[in-house]
Amino acid sequence: MQPAASGPVRWTTSDLECLPQSSNRYEIIAGELFVARAPHWKHQQVSGRIFARLDSWASESGCGQAAIVPGILFGDTDNVVPDVVWASGERLNALLDAAGHLNGAPELVVEVLSPGEQNERRDREFKLKLYSTQGVQEYWIVDWQLQQLEIYRREQAVLRLVATLLSGDTLESPLLPGFSCPIGPLFT
Repeated sequence: MQPAASGPVRWTTSDLECLPQSSNRYEIIAGELFVARAPHWKHQQVSGRIFARLDSWASESGCGQAAIVPGILFGDTDNVVPDVVWASGERLNALLDAAGHLNGAPELVVEVLSPGEQNERRDREFKLKLYSTQGVQEYWIVDWQLQQLEIYRREQAVLRLVATLLSGDTLESPLLPGFSCPIGPLFT
């Protein structure tokens, strides 16, 4: 008889199908399962406002599409649900599978922080590393409690913090030509 393997459990996308249906959000990063409760009301409002701004700009400019809480399947052990994404039309066509999930990195990913050390660590460390290695071009981390937005941009194949915007600032991006969004109204 062989001894049972010891070590951490390595979760896969197929394991998610065995979990109970609930309002929880299940994500897998590098084989580690992350479970989060339904987001705070304010979290949802901020996510919705960011999506609305990106969606409006995308519709007017004809530059790609935005989505709110899409699934991204990077692989069997990396399955996440960011708050908002934007992808160019060309990239979107290459990434969408028959089930309507993204199978690769959109150009822009937005995560709105949920309260709690584990939630913050997931977005600031684990997801930052995942999005960086998968080729995301820009990553916004939004803190609705501090009313700030951090912009990470791809520099030398790594996502690096390039700016922290506060309520009096305006968000613009070379990735999104003509996009302009005052930060303050996202939090009101």
